[in-house]
Amino acid sequence: MNIQGKIVTLRAMRLEDMHMICDMFNDAELENLVVGWAFPLSYEQQQAWFEKHLWDNNNFRFVIETPRDGAVGIATLTDIDWKNRRATHGIKLANQKNRTKGVGTDSVMAIMRYAFDELGLHRLDGSWFDSNVASKGLYTKCGWKAEGVKRDYVYKRGEWRDLTMVGVTEKDYRELIATNHYWE
Repeated sequence: MNIQGKIVTLRAMRLEDMHMICDMFNDAELENLVVGWAFPLSYEQQQAWFEKHLWDNNNFRFVIETPRDGAVGIATLTDIDWKNRRATHGIKLANQKNRTKGVGTDSVMAIMRYAFDELGLHRLDGSWFDSNVASKGLYTKCGWKAEGVKRDYVYKRGEWRDLTMVGVTEKDYRELIATNHYWE
């Protein structure tokens, strides 16, 4: 089953996606914008990671596809807590040309619809750096709310960065689509 947005399709990762994903993780500019850290990654390492996590039912990673450009990034639901019905969400778009065309918004909206309508989750968590204006704008537009700041939490490029913790509940999502009529 694929997850359909208005303009994107979220689908299961395939072995042939590992080159795109490897290139994305090796993009220093992109890695500077997101939480976590990466070492230079080989295709073989990425393929081994894929094979190790292939059957993981608590961490879903989807490839974002558009009709025009094919695979353009990944969207995730990780650390799924089935009892408390929550998960962590993240998104990465591999090419800067896809970052202002509604691909991110549609991906987040599709992930929320899938998480709340299909999986029965109650809440999604995430985070952003305040310097990542695009992520902050994207998630705010999609109804996510800042819930706190972890000061000096992430060390990147020789400096400590604050990490803003964000979240969206099923109720937030329902109110958003009632107001913006996104799926109509």
